[in-house]
Amino acid sequence: MAGRWIVIQHVPWEGPGLIGREARARGLSVEVRRMDLGDAVPGIDEVAGLVVMGGPMGVRDASAFPHLAAEQQLLRTAVERQLPVLGVCLGAQLLAAALGARVDRGPAAEIGVGEVSLTADGCRDRVLGGFGATLPVIHWHEDVCELPAGATHLAQSNLCAIQAFRMGPRAYACQFHIEVDRPLAAAWTARLPPDIVIAEGRRAEVERSGRRVVGRFFDAAEASAPPA
Repeated sequence: MAGRWIVIQHVPWEGPGLIGREARARGLSVEVRRMDLGDAVPGIDEVAGLVVMGGPMGVRDASAFPHLAAEQQLLRTAVERQLPVLGVCLGAQLLAAALGARVDRGPAAEIGVGEVSLTADGCRDRVLGGFGATLPVIHWHEDVCELPAGATHLAQSNLCAIQAFRMGPRAYACQFHIEVDRPLAAAWTARLPPDIVIAEGRRAEVERSGRRVVGRFFDAAEASAPPA
């Protein structure tokens, strides 16, 4: 895929982790835009593929973080142009909102190592499917979203009905985290609630699974590219 993949990062401790590593291993050109450092939200013509990471702010905080509205517009246009998109946690919520779905506070915070259950469509999906009915993940969110109209529901958990969805063949939203490599986990340690521990063995399990999922996402992004 020609052009740059843009990663939008919101806070210092929620970088792309193994998403960035997997992209670079495939020879993709990756640029990280740091919203916390005042970088600009890219224009759509700068983007060959888009990854939007997590953060403690929410969709409803656009007055305090004006870049969130610009990110939603970018996400909406990227989907319209059939560009590959991956939204992680906050990024998933922004993608849902950009597609007209409601984002609200969930019934309870969902934090720590856990799993999500794949729907029937999720089990058949070429990115999330093929690994069994459940997927090991790390949770860290309070907000939840509705399923956008026309999207395919891929995964759920007891506390969050919409854990993942796909819009068209190339845009994916994952409420959960699968990108947490060892450096990223170390950066999270001091910021997690004191009763939450990410044991290395469980984290490594998530990373092994996450590496397969992320690899399949990039495969799908390339295989389903629209004709020039």
